[in-house]
Amino acid sequence: MSETGGEAPLVLAVPSKGRLQENAAAFFARAGLDLVQSRGSREYRGALAGVKNVEIAYLSASDIVAQLAAGNAHMGVTGEDLIRETIPDADAKLALLTPLGFGGANVVVALPRAWIDVKTMADLEDVAAAFRARRGERMRVATKYVNLTRRFFAERHVTDYRIVESSGATEGAPAAGQAELIVDITTTGATLLANALKTLDDGVILRSQANLVASLNADWTPLARENARVILSRIAAEEEARATREVSTVLESLSDHSRAEAETLFSARLRHHANDGRLTLNCPKDKVAALADWLIARGGDHVTVAALDYIFSAANPLYEKLVARLPKQPLK
Repeated sequence: MSETGGEAPLVLAVPSKGRLQENAAAFFARAGLDLVQSRGSREYRGALAGVKNVEIAYLSASDIVAQLAAGNAHMGVTGEDLIRETIPDADAKLALLTPLGFGGANVVVALPRAWIDVKTMADLEDVAAAFRARRGERMRVATKYVNLTRRFFAERHVTDYRIVESSGATEGAPAAGQAELIVDITTTGATLLANALKTLDDGVILRSQANLVASLNADWTPLARENARVILSRIAAEEEARATREVSTVLESLSDHSRAEAETLFSARLRHHANDGRLTLNCPKDKVAALADWLIARGGDHVTVAALDYIFSAANPLYEKLVARLPKQPLK
């Protein structure tokens, strides 16, 4: 029972093993949200340190998608490829709140490199029609991504094919004579190259990575919403800080025109300008050097740059994104 009179906790589903679990734990830890397994790595339930009434559910990637779709978990970490493959109306059931920067891979259409004249999906459409006319059968496409393949091929008007569902190493299907081409997930393309396969120029079906996902079907009680606000506030603050640097110098004066120019040129936000001339601005990480040169040209002697841990704001873009998709709460 929770500390709020029996109201159910917010359930956050994370991967139960492997690199995805490690990366998910590191992602939350950067935001000051440590995942706790009180009885060790074999425990499939946990907590979020410092945030009450949050339950961590350790599940397989496919189970996370299923639990989110069913509304049994409020939020979770999983790959977009699994979401798009297993939930046809994913955008009606889930809200992808933010990409997490790990688990990146592309779902692609790949075929033998020996097919030198086939470079695009339009070429494949022509070849598929000719293949059926000549042999009286459709080209075979080996894949685990049945739904993604069907939707993508339909959008590209490729119809003369049939799917061979793959349960093993999909990239080996053409060489084994089990299929003419494949749809598979790849990170570097090295495995495709090793199997003498190439990706079509316009054959990227989905650029996938792990996402923080919210279920629109979950029971979003006031407690669950408040817990989500706390979690998303910390995540947004860390994300903003990671992309920002604090730039400081001593500059006796900075006109309103110069302040506007700094904001326009470098997206720099003035944080403080003391009476003794100490000036502090926040600036996107990739524009720091240019801003420093600009300040020196205006009389700054030394410019220092500091990394930030968190930038908390009254506006919480991740929580606002979630709330915009949830039913409005009734007025009390």
